[in-house]
Formats: sequence, C-alpha cells, structure tokens
Amino acid sequence: MPGRLHLITDTRSGLDPLAALPAALAAGVDVVQVRMKEATDREVHAATRRVVAMCDAHGATCIVDDRLDVALAAGAAGVHLGAEDLPVADARRVAGAGFVIGATVRDPDAALRAVDDGASYLGVGPAFATSTKAGLPAPLGPAGIAAVCAVAGVPVIAIGGVRAGRVAALMEAGAGGVAVVDAVYGAPDPSDAVRALRAALDEAGA
Repeated sequence: MPGRLHLITDTRSGLDPLAALPAALAAGVDVVQVRMKEATDREVHAATRRVVAMCDAHGATCIVDDRLDVALAAGAAGVHLGAEDLPVADARRVAGAGFVIGATVRDPDAALRAVDDGASYLGVGPAFATSTKAGLPAPLGPAGIAAVCAVAGVPVIAIGGVRAGRVAALMEAGAGGVAVVDAVYGAPDPSDAVRALRAALDEAGA
C-alpha cells in the first residue's frame, strides 16, 4: 500500500499541475495521484510518465485517477477508481495482484464490497466541506470516516477539506492517511504546506 500523504494533481488553475511536484515530493509527499478530468488519454499518459519519473526519484508512488489503461501503459503503480469507473473486481482481474487499486466509498457496506472485490485501499470522503470538486455529497466528518475504518480491513485515506489542523481527528477516527489538493496547491508555499501535513501525520502517529 502507498504511504500516508497523497497529493492529487490540480488542473483548475490552467497552470502546469506538475510544476509543484518536485518540491512537494522533496517535502514529504508519498503518493501522487494524476487526476486530469478534462484531458485526453494521450495527455494523461504523457503527464503520468513525467510523474512516474518524479516519484521514482523520490521513492514515492504514482497512481492514476479513473484510467486503468493509461496507468498500465504509462508504468504507474496503481489506479484510483470512483463509483462510476471500471468496477474494482474487473480492474483487479486485468491488473493482477501486485497493482495498487484504490476505491472511493462513503459507507461501510460499500467499503466491504470494494475490499471483497480487491481494493488495496479506500478513499473516503469528503471528510470536510471542500470546493475542489463540484457536486459532492455532504461531508462525513470524523464519525463517518470512523464508521468505514471500523470494517475496512485495508488502509483508509481520508479526502476532502483536509488541512494540517484536521489530521489528528482523522487519524483518531482510524484513517491511515490523507489525500489533499487545495491544502497544497492553494497554499502560499506548497512545500511548507506539505511539511505541515507531514508533521501532523507524524504527531498523530499515522
């Protein structure tokens, strides 16, 4: 399973979402998830190859949002699948046992199904209110995260509105790590933001 601090690429600004990655990786990001919702497969493939090289240089892991075919073709370590993406069981059958597959869930029943189907870890959220992604359901809060952690049997990565000051509550709920977008991309100094998140994770004993 990848590490505790996941950074999801942010394409909303129109700037190169990969420009901040070397500094963020040097500051302590464990996993980079390449999320480029509006890009073509060829564009995501090219970006993923760049991210794989960056991650390899820092001992980190690259996974791709949604697109199993691109992840496999570009040499990424895994894929993260949402509720409307390829079913986890089919992704596991195609990718094999050693491939990392994350699944987005919101409740214990969905968590159990995803794990039974072969998910390596669960992305659970939104933990708190966030403007990163439109159309999200109501925040789960630490209690909702805890309900999934209680049955998961695999690491839970909390996502949505995560800041350094909220990490301790999520770890107390049983999360094994956090995934962030705005906490890093929206920070005045992304490297400082990563270090603060890393310190919060270390302090919480995650």
